[in-house]
Amino acid sequence: MAKSRNNLLGVGGQRTKPARNDPQSSGPARDANRKAAADQKQELLRKMRERAAAAGKSEGAQDS
Repeated sequence: MAKSRNNLLGVGGQRTKPARNDPQSSGPARDANRKAAADQKQELLRKMRERAAAAGKSEGAQDS
């Protein structure tokens, strides 16, 4: 057990200080990143649906 409970120096790591000129991160860049992530998610969902549809058709053909 630590000798001093009040001295938590280095326990949780260091926090990065936000830049003065950009306190809420970059608005336009953040929006662009969100759009890119949403586009990637939509593309992934489309691929998964296509694979599921192809798998469903191949199972239906084998049953007949």
